[in-house]
Amino acid sequence: MTEDILQELAWRGAINQQTDPAGLLALMDKEQIGVYVGIDPTGDSMHIGHLIPFMVLKRFQLAGQRPVIVVGGGTGSIGDPSGKKSERQLLTDDQVAANVAKMSKQMEKLFGKDGFTIVNNKDWLGQLSLIEFLRDYGKLFPINTMLAKDVVASRLDAGISFTEFTYQILQAIDFHELWTREHVRLQLGGSDQWGNITGGVDLIHKLEGSDAEAYGLTVPLLLKSDGTKFGKTEGGAVWLDPEKTTPFEFYQFWLNTADDDVEKMLKFFTFLPEAEIDELVAETKTDAAARKAQRRLAEEVTEFVHGKAALETAEKMTDVLFGNADVASLSTDDVAALAGNVPTFEIGNEPVGILDLVVAAGLETSKTRARESVTNGAIRINGEQIKDVETIIDPKAAFDGKYVIVKRGKKKWAVGKVQSA
Repeated sequence: MTEDILQELAWRGAINQQTDPAGLLALMDKEQIGVYVGIDPTGDSMHIGHLIPFMVLKRFQLAGQRPVIVVGGGTGSIGDPSGKKSERQLLTDDQVAANVAKMSKQMEKLFGKDGFTIVNNKDWLGQLSLIEFLRDYGKLFPINTMLAKDVVASRLDAGISFTEFTYQILQAIDFHELWTREHVRLQLGGSDQWGNITGGVDLIHKLEGSDAEAYGLTVPLLLKSDGTKFGKTEGGAVWLDPEKTTPFEFYQFWLNTADDDVEKMLKFFTFLPEAEIDELVAETKTDAAARKAQRRLAEEVTEFVHGKAALETAEKMTDVLFGNADVASLSTDDVAALAGNVPTFEIGNEPVGILDLVVAAGLETSKTRARESVTNGAIRINGEQIKDVETIIDPKAAFDGKYVIVKRGKKKWAVGKVQSA
C-alpha cells in the first residue's frame, strides 16, 4: 500500500519534487506517520486552487496515513511571500481568528472529524519571544542560504520586508513542532513551497540529528491545456464556501472543463481508479458531445466538497436549465438555490398580467416583444406553456407562494421572488 501511494501520485501527475522517496516508503512500511499541509487564513474560504495539495493529503489519508492540517493563525498574521510580487496586506487579529474558524470547518467537511488533526500554529508561534526566536532558531538559518531560496530571490529587486523574509523560518518551526508533537514526518505543499519545506527538513536535522526522519514533497503547478493557471475564471475564484460559489456554480465549473483538460482533472481531483478514467477518456475521444467524462468529474468533486444532497440539487438544476427535466419536479428549496444562479427579480404577491411579468423578469424589453414571445409559445410560467396574452398569473400559485419561474425559449430564465404581504 505504501509503495502504491507514490506510484499512484506519479501516475496522477501529482508529484513535482520530493526529498527522499525511498526513505519515505521505508518509513511508511514500518509505521503510520503524520502528513502535514498548511494553509494561511488570508481569506474566509478556500478556493479550488487550494484544493491541489489537499487532494494529495486526502490520498495519503486513504492510504492509511494521518493528515495533520495547520491553519496558520500565526503565519497568516505575517504573510507568505510565495507567489507574490509585492507585500501582502496584513490582517487584524480578529480577521485572522474569524478566517481560521471558517477554514477549519471546511477542512472537517473534506477530511471528516475522525482520523485527522487540525491545529493552529499561533498556539506555539504566539508563545515565542523575540529573544527566543533569534537565539533558538535564527542562529540556524544562514542568510546566504535564505537569500538563495526562490521565494526570496524573486523578490529582491522589488523588495521584501524583514517580516516576510522570516516567513520561511516560521514554517520550518511549524514542521519541527509537528514532528515533535504529532509524529509528522512528511510535509506536502505546492511547488512554490519547496524552499520552505526543505528549510523545515534542514531544521529538524539540525535539532534532532542528521538521521531524523523528515521528508518533503511538492505538487506541480496545475496548468490548463491553453497554458493558463488552473482555477482562474472570468468571474473570479471558484470558492468552496457555498455562500460565495453555490454548489450549482461549482458543479458547472467542472462540467465545463475542456476536452483537452478532462483527463488531467479526473486524475488529479477524483479518486476514480485508472481503468475507469481511461474508459472515460476513451469515450471523450469517440463521443465528445456527450461530455460523460466532464459529468463524472463534476459529480465526484461536487460530492467531495459539498456532499451528496448538494450534488443532487446541482444535477437537478442542471437538468432543468439545460436538459428536459420538468420544472414542476423542483422543490421550493431547489428554486431558492436556483434563484442564486439565474437572473432574479422581485414581484408583488398580487395577480399580474403575463406580458408585465415577462418584462419584469427582464426576458423581453417591451410588452410588444413580450406579446410576440407569448403568441409564439416561447414563454413558460412554472413549467407551463402560456400562449394567451390575456393570461393572469397568480404569483402565489406554486412553490409555497414564494417563487415564480419564468422561461423564454430554451435557455433564458428568471426567478421571481414573491414579496410577502
